[in-house]
Amino acid sequence: MNRICLSLPTNRACSATITAIHQEASYAARRFGADVHLLILDSAGHRTRARHTGTVAALPAAQGVTVHHLDEARQRTRLRRTIERAGLPEPDRMLRLLLPPAVSYGACTDRAFLLAAALGCDSVHRRDSDSAYQLLDGEPVFPVHHELPWLGRPAAEAAAAVTRTDLDAAHARRPVSLAGASFIGEPSVDIAEMRRLDEGVHHDVVGLWAPADASPEQRRALVEESFTGAGTAPFTGDDSTLALVDPMRVDMCNIAFHRDVYERVPLPPATDTIGSDYFLIHLVHDATLPGILHNRHIENFYTPERRTDAGFLAYQTRFVKFLLSMHYFHHVYGRMTSEGARLLDTRQHVRPDLIAQLLRESTHLDRAENVWRLDRVDTAYRKLGGRYAAVADRLAEHRDRLLDAARSDIEDFADLIEAWPALIEAART
Repeated sequence: MNRICLSLPTNRACSATITAIHQEASYAARRFGADVHLLILDSAGHRTRARHTGTVAALPAAQGVTVHHLDEARQRTRLRRTIERAGLPEPDRMLRLLLPPAVSYGACTDRAFLLAAALGCDSVHRRDSDSAYQLLDGEPVFPVHHELPWLGRPAAEAAAAVTRTDLDAAHARRPVSLAGASFIGEPSVDIAEMRRLDEGVHHDVVGLWAPADASPEQRRALVEESFTGAGTAPFTGDDSTLALVDPMRVDMCNIAFHRDVYERVPLPPATDTIGSDYFLIHLVHDATLPGILHNRHIENFYTPERRTDAGFLAYQTRFVKFLLSMHYFHHVYGRMTSEGARLLDTRQHVRPDLIAQLLRESTHLDRAENVWRLDRVDTAYRKLGGRYAAVADRLAEHRDRLLDAARSDIEDFADLIEAWPALIEAART
């Protein structure tokens, strides 16, 4: 029997999502005989969290499903105990990396990884609170249908269960390490308004997450497919591919990883940075570990908070921090691509020591490229005016801090990777 962790990190009201994800948990237990631990990591405010508690209490009992609803206080207590058992230096700093005071997409998922290890789970399946399941003939379309039962098994065994195989024979004996799809609906990054206001500015800003030496054609192609997911076409029937999954084709609201990946390498704990939770998708691909790409896409929607002035400012700052982080991650991704299967040890497990080394290499890069990015963003946002000009003012005020944080975030990530084996072992005990 597979024991899995179906994880929902949230910092907003999402009672409907909690109810829906419990239905997916029940489906996984009923259809595959899985032992499902539904893990709700709740960073919402007191009133919202109280409503979530009521929602969880009202969930119907489901055989094979155990629900864990943890607020930040309970998460902090468990993390502190785990860090103490691990015997790591600077325990308070490690706790801040795993449970920072600011929003961190990577850290919330790292907490799910540690708790999944503590629960003895074989895989983590992540969903988001600002998304919903599609319907087909009135029934929800659950991604776990493709995520189970192949994770962790040799890719060759999964070949008969998918629609097609696009995998080199040399990789067929390696384990299926990832299963995922994307989303339909609104773009995953809130930049649609920017495109409506000025197509040229949208191209200039979104294109900044390409490598600095990208050709105009490469930059244009990246802009066109960025943050658009799987478009808008609704689900009509299953389609799946066994392959080295292209990171541009999956989203973290709709993904599952096997423990052999996340128990060896965590996600970047960077705060206020969108995309900080996507590293493992690249690692699985570049290390030539097989995955299953399917079409049970989740519906993405925007929460009302993003429409407020405060929400807009916060989100745009997170977007710019993402652009700055790419200066370092492009270097790491390039090196990982070159290393390929050398990122794996003799047991076909990813090598955390090599990943930490590549990250530390990147911190020696000249930050002039990021100065250029900030200059381009400043020009573009002031051209748009209004709320965008206010964002430009805020970025200019914190310019040096943003540049420093982009590099220190990478250093923090390398430190967390080196501490991760001890944390996982402590979590298990």
